[in-house]
Amino acid sequence: MQLVAFRLNDEEYGVEILETQEIIEMQRITKIPNAPNFVEGIISLRGEIIPIIDLRKRFNLDISNEEEQRIIIVETEGNKVGMIVDEVKEVLSISKDTVKPPPKIAGGINKKYLEGVIKIDDKLLVLLNLTKILDPEEIKEMEKIDLDKEKLN
Repeated sequence: MQLVAFRLNDEEYGVEILETQEIIEMQRITKIPNAPNFVEGIISLRGEIIPIIDLRKRFNLDISNEEEQRIIIVETEGNKVGMIVDEVKEVLSISKDTVKPPPKIAGGINKKYLEGVIKIDDKLLVLLNLTKILDPEEIKEMEKIDLDKEKLN
C-alpha cells in the first residue's frame, strides 16, 4: 500500500496514493457563495473546475498561516476535490497489516474520518477515509457547486 503523507499543524496524515490525482502549489481560490464553511471555493485546473476544501476547517483544527501550503487533488465517490494541507511530506510504502484501527476517542477529529493509524519509527500517521470526509449531504452541496460553475463559464 502506498500513501501520500502530509502535515496539518503538527500532526501527520495520509491518504492512499490510488485516490490521489496530483499535488499542486497553492493558487488563487475563487470563493463560492453559500458553500459550507470548510469549502474554500473553486479553482480551474487545466480547464476543469475543482472544489477546494480546507482540511483544518473540516477537522476543526487550529487555522495556521503556513507559507508552503499545497493542494492535494483526490478523487472520491467519482468527485474530484482539492484538499489544502500545510505540507506534503513524502510517499510511503507500507504493509496493510501495519494499519491499526483508529482509537475510540480521536481528539478533535471525528472518528468517522479515520481509516486507521500507522506507527512509523517514533511517530504516528493517521490514515484518512476520503469517502467519509464528505458525507452524502455535502456531496450534494458539492454537486450544486458543479452545477453553478456552468453559470460561471
